[in-house]
Amino acid sequence: MFDHIGLGVSDYAASKAFFLKALQPLGIGVVMEGPYGVGIGPPGKPALWLSQTSDKPAPLHLAFRAADRPQVDAFYRAALEAGGKDNGPPGLRPQYHPDYYGAFVIGPDGHNVEAVCHQPPR
Repeated sequence: MFDHIGLGVSDYAASKAFFLKALQPLGIGVVMEGPYGVGIGPPGKPALWLSQTSDKPAPLHLAFRAADRPQVDAFYRAALEAGGKDNGPPGLRPQYHPDYYGAFVIGPDGHNVEAVCHQPPR
């Protein structure tokens, strides 16, 4: 639905490292980087922009699409290894729909970061 999102972060290096490690299992990496910040996403498409700010934004919920349930599991492990805090381990969330499989972590600035797969198991 969206083209890209810009997110101000309090520690550029820490946030960049967190998102790159957490999202690597989903095939997401650096697409562009310069004095304006870093654009990360799938190859050729920066979808999430991070830039340094001293403002204190309210926490956001960012959900990233995973191709399958093992990618959700890998995201969760990578995000915790990158310093994220557990906010809901991988599992079904049938309150959303029967095949909603997601995992949630809190990132460096308090944002709720999710990977979700909407497909039934293979």
